Amino acid sequence: MDMFTKTSPSTGPGSPRVVGFYEPVSGSIQYIAICEATKKAALIDVVLNFNAAAARTSTEHADWALDYIEREGLELEWILDTHPHADHLMASATLKEKTGKQTAIGEKVADIAVLWRDLYNMPDGFDTTADFDRLFTDGDTFQVGECAARVMLSPGHTLGSITYVIGDAVFAHDTFMQPDAGTARCDFPGGSARQLYASMQAILSLPDDYRIFIGHDYGTDTREEPAWESTVGEQKASNKHLGGGTPEDKYVEIREARDATLGLPKQMLHALQVNLRGGRLPKPEADGNSYFKIPANRF
Repeated sequence: MDMFTKTSPSTGPGSPRVVGFYEPVSGSIQYIAICEATKKAALIDVVLNFNAAAARTSTEHADWALDYIEREGLELEWILDTHPHADHLMASATLKEKTGKQTAIGEKVADIAVLWRDLYNMPDGFDTTADFDRLFTDGDTFQVGECAARVMLSPGHTLGSITYVIGDAVFAHDTFMQPDAGTARCDFPGGSARQLYASMQAILSLPDDYRIFIGHDYGTDTREEPAWESTVGEQKASNKHLGGGTPEDKYVEIREARDATLGLPKQMLHALQVNLRGGRLPKPEADGNSYFKIPANRF
């Protein structure tokens, strides 16, 4: 399939090459982080394609990523997610089934599961310790080949979102958007504009030349083509919501006013019951089919 992609080259030893590829239905950017020295790689926030009208999943983007890895002679080490996404289904379980590689997300996914057990009226739902191989804590470290990686807890968009810093590449998910677009929404269950402000300030404390890779882009009134790479310095100087040192209270006012105008993502009520299972559909019923459970009049 045709894929809109952009590659950010390694800046030197310990710095990954980053391939971003775009999923237009949800405006999501998915990533392959590659250690050039060892040709080992991590997949980050890969989408499981979903036709909501037909409630049908497919694996075009996951398959494209695996084909890229094979074509480039890479070895997959990690299947990573930054949070249980609200606007798309995640492909982690599909990728694990196809490759046998370990999946990971932040440990506070368990706290997010508590919120959604209530919203779905599923008191025994979502065993996150069984559905993910690794639950990262704030400050955990790991390797992608010879590229050192660490985990930053970055709540705000969700209460359990994490940022992966792999060499000089910062996978900042739904915190920042591109500088001309601002920042991510905070109005989902467990979200907080004040927490997001603190999370973004922690990211902005990284070196100015670190590359920031975001989770979503929808273009702007003056920019149609998707974009997803900036630097810490660029975000610090010119982010539409934060640039130039916006005070916390002013940021919270801006963010909450914007969030009050937004509707729910079209896939959210389907997505959370899949993503809190690590990307697995609900267990098949007696007829062998899986069925989504959608709460009525809860939002």
